[in-house]
Formats: sequence, C-alpha cells, structure tokens
Amino acid sequence: MEHYFKDRMNIDTLFVKKDYADRWLADVYTHLKEENIDVASKDYAPFNLISDDMFFGDRGDELDNRSYKNYKNGEYNEGWIQRSWSSCYQGIRKATIYIYNIDRNRQMSAQEIAEGKAEARFLRAYYYWLLLRKYGPVPLVPDEGIDYTKPYEELAIPRSSYDDCVDLITRELATAALDLPLTHTNRDRARATKGAALAARAKVYLYAASPEFNGNTEMADLIDNEGNQLISQTYNEEKWARAAAAAKDVIDLNVYRLFTVPFNAADQGPAQPKTIVPPFHVKYSNASFPNGWKDIDPFESYRQMFNGALTASANPELIFSRVTELSGVGPEALAKHQTPYSMGGWNAHGITQKQCDAYYMSDGSDVPLNPRVAGFTTNDKDYLPLPTGVSLQYANREPRFYASVSYNGSIWYRLSALDPALRNKQIFYYRGDPDGKQPASPQFHVRTGLGIKKFVNPIDSHDGKVTGSFVVPKYEPAIRYAEVLLIYAEALNELGGSYSIPDYTGTKTHSITRNVPEMSNAISQVRIRGGVPDYDGNVYGSKELFRKALKRERQIELLGENHRYYDLRRWKDAPVEEATPVMGCNMDMTVAQRELFHTPVVIPSFPTIFVRKMYLWPISHEELRRNKKLTQNPGWTTPY
Repeated sequence: MEHYFKDRMNIDTLFVKKDYADRWLADVYTHLKEENIDVASKDYAPFNLISDDMFFGDRGDELDNRSYKNYKNGEYNEGWIQRSWSSCYQGIRKATIYIYNIDRNRQMSAQEIAEGKAEARFLRAYYYWLLLRKYGPVPLVPDEGIDYTKPYEELAIPRSSYDDCVDLITRELATAALDLPLTHTNRDRARATKGAALAARAKVYLYAASPEFNGNTEMADLIDNEGNQLISQTYNEEKWARAAAAAKDVIDLNVYRLFTVPFNAADQGPAQPKTIVPPFHVKYSNASFPNGWKDIDPFESYRQMFNGALTASANPELIFSRVTELSGVGPEALAKHQTPYSMGGWNAHGITQKQCDAYYMSDGSDVPLNPRVAGFTTNDKDYLPLPTGVSLQYANREPRFYASVSYNGSIWYRLSALDPALRNKQIFYYRGDPDGKQPASPQFHVRTGLGIKKFVNPIDSHDGKVTGSFVVPKYEPAIRYAEVLLIYAEALNELGGSYSIPDYTGTKTHSITRNVPEMSNAISQVRIRGGVPDYDGNVYGSKELFRKALKRERQIELLGENHRYYDLRRWKDAPVEEATPVMGCNMDMTVAQRELFHTPVVIPSFPTIFVRKMYLWPISHEELRRNKKLTQNPGWTTPY
C-alpha cells in the first residue's frame, strides 16, 4: 500500500484524508485471501483436504508434486505452503500503521475513527491467530512497530510463548469488540463486527485450553533462541473456563441464531424438495425449533447454508466471512472440484469411509457396521431421498449426510443448463463408468467412491459447453454460530471446578462450571437443526463419553470448513486418527460386482502416517535466515 502512495504523499499526510485512510484499511483486509482462506481448493487451503475426513486426488500422484500422498506421508518440506507467513505479517504491519496514525484524520468523526481502529485491531489479532494455529508460537512484533533504520541483526525477534501469543490476541480482540458495531450493512458485510471479534477470541481460547498446548510435556523441546520452553508444561483447567466464558460472550449478544428453512409440505423440485420428516420422537417431533424439528426442514437448513441459496447478509448464523476476498478460488472453486467429471467438474474431492460412517442414522443411532446393511433400492420412493440402484448402506441416514455426501448413485443437478436432458444425472463410481476408475492413469475419479457436494448448488453448472451454464455465488463460512455453540459445550465439559471469569468488557463476571443443562442447550440446537435427537443422560453424565460425542459432532457439522486437521492436532488424537488406513469403496469393482464395490477396503493410493513433527507446520528456511533469533518447530530442519 505504501508503494501506491509513493512520491505523492507520506504516512503523515495520508491519514489526514478519509478516502485514503479507508483505502488503507481496505488493503489490510486483502491478506485474508490465498493461503489464509479456510474453504478453497487444495492450492490455497490444503489443510482442509488432508485430514482423515476429506481428500483430493485430481491429477494422480505422479503428475502433482504437492499431492495428497506427499502430505499424508509427511513428505512435504520447509518450503511448502509458506506464503501465509509473510502475508500475515504484512497485514499485521499495515494494521499497526493504521492504528497509530488514524487519530490524525481530519475528515472522520470520533466514532468512525474508533470503529476503524477497532477493525484494524481485529485484523492484526486475526492474522496473529492464523499464524498461531498453523505454526504454533510466533514472534510478536512490538506494538509501536519496528525501526527499519536499525541494522538487520537488531531487527531479529524471538518467538514468544504460546500463552503470551494467546494473551495478546485475546486482549486485542476484546479491545476491538468494545468499539466494533454489532452489524454492518450488506455493502460492508465482510467487515469485522463485535461478534466476529468475540467469536475469534473464543476459538483462540479453545485451542489454548486443548491438550496440544495445555501442559503438553511432549512438546518440551519447542523452545526459543535462549532455550525457554514455548508451551506450558503445566496443565491449567481454568483455560477451559476462559474458552467457555468467551463463547458465552458471543451467545449473550443475542444477535446470532442457527439458520433454518421452514418445513416444506410440497415438492418444489431439486432446489427445494418436500421435507423428509425425521423418525417420530416423542420429545422433538411435535416441538418447534430450537426445541424440536416440527417447523423446520433439517436437510435444507443445513444444505442452504453452504450452497449459495442465501446471501451472507441473510444468514443469521454467519459471524465472519471473507466474502469478497476470495478472487474466485473459494467455495465456488471448491464446488467445481467436487462436481463429477462427466458434468463439467474435476471429480477431485471426496470423503473417507470413516467420515461416511460418522454420520448418524435418521433416528440418531450409529450406523450398523458389522455386518453392514446389504441390498439395494429397487425404486425411488421407499427410501427417500435415495433413487433406484443405491446401496441400502446409505438409506435412513441423517439429513446432514444427504446434504454433504455424494454416495454412489446419488443424483447431481445442473439446473442452469437450458437443455432439460442435461439437468440431472445419477452418478455412479463403478469401475468403467464415466466417473469411476478407468484403465488409463492418471484419471479423474473419486478414490473412495464417496464424493462430496456440501458447497454445490443444484443450479451450478461448471461445464462451459452447456448452454446456460451458471455457478451460484457462495461465501466462506469462516466462523458461524454453530461453531460457537460447540466451543461452549466442549469447554464446559472439561471443567471439574467452578470459575469466575470476567466478560470481555471487564464489567461483569461469568460463573463457569460443568453445567449439563447449558451443555445440552448449546449442542442440542445443532443436532436438532440437523434432524437428530440430543444425547441421553448417560452421555452427559460422563466427561469421556461427552468428549467422544462432541468430537464426532464437530466432525459431522463442520465438515469441509477447515477444522478437522487442526482439531485432531489440538486434541492430540492425530497420532491414531491420521495414521489409521484410509478406507473406502472397492473402486476396482464394476456394477456387476456392486456388493463387493460397497464392501470397504483400504485405498492403496492413500498411504497414511503421523509423526510428531506433523503437529506444527515447519517455518521456512528463508524466514529462519532472515531472523536469526527465530527457532524451528520440533522435527524440522534449519538452514544453518
């Protein structure tokens, strides 16, 4: 941004005028794109696609130097996916310059200055958070910035401890929240709000409370340049209470609610079919949301949040989104990767058998695995929404399954096509089928026989050869209210004692303890919206059982939103979950061998391994050379 104004004005005069100051602040937002996006293709958001839930495999390992195989085998190196480091620090520097100079503006009101400064504080803290999530503890730039006239050696800054990073980020987010507005106009929908700052603060506290960063003695060798440990070696339960209190701050705003679509008694076509009513439940079937699903359509309530059916401003659940900073590489591009090859897409993304089996049955029970359900549908009416010829393993599943998963034989639509004959197609992944495994290699096919359609709209058509092709605009759900509710429930569950935690204003106190009614009130909303009942008393009565259920709920509800990769690491579950062989359908089977096709096997092209160095992303050698006080993450190499 400084280069833009070079030879025309300097910092002293730039911030005097409102127009120039606004342009500077807008430029601070631009660093939320590329590798700092949560929902995008593998070139920009690979961490969303390399865990145990989703995968990519579009061009074959031999043609892609950054393949799923390389990631899963830990064969990446210190030079991979490193643009976010410099981009975040550029954003931090620009935000700091704005904060320290905007008070001299002569054309902005005191309120406009306060809000602008709060936005810059939010962005600075959020960039630090993105770094912390990826790399662990990072250097904290002095608040007044760096004197670039000093010798290069004097500019070196060591890594701060994880807790110090958390303290700075959460303090800045709380300060920003004081002056940020509750809402913005549609035109400014991508700008930070009070809720965005508070929700981001809850995320930061949640990670800080989690096993990876809370008393993790296995990371005792993560040290700074003087040998100081950067992760606390002593467990502190109060960190969970801070996370719960931060989530409660968001809830208490009374601004957000889970998005729901009204019950639909008439079939309005693929864009909104007749509501499939969940099995009768004495508590939920005759109660209105959030106490029941009588008046909502669980399938559409989940599907429409992600497929562009509603605008960002129309979604009461959306707390923060990059919206306008995606440059065509976000959810819309992800949808193209998900779309079958025979329908103009790349057929590149799918889910694992583990993810498929995580979804509940329609009555909230577990999927039968031993033995699995045998047989196939013989019509398109007995097991809605399944069409004919589909494995009964996919029958009677919860609505979120049908909104997210492209099971073998599911129907894909492209309603923007003018030719009715091209508007819908039943997609099969059998060997020899257009979207299945082909003799030629590499081939565009879903390696597990389980595709994904979470960000795909029935109207979408990515095939430019189809007359009328159109792709519905979509936004990125960076933070949404369902996540806040899950943070609140998870944090409360881990408590053994009672804590008094100040709210973000410091004017009142939250009394935080393991409160089952509060936990249930939070997580049951998410489950009921998804058409499944709340847990029974046995689950709430056990920390261990609830923790297991909560992890599964996040796996289902937040699929494809860049959480699973980081969740498994912060829970320290990655050594087991990430190293478990990837299972899927037997892609070598043809339609004549359909029972064998649906008998899960290990996918040989998806090897798995997890070693300790994979907990944190390596710092690039280039940055280590620049900053001699910077230390590398455990297990990775240094250039000297």
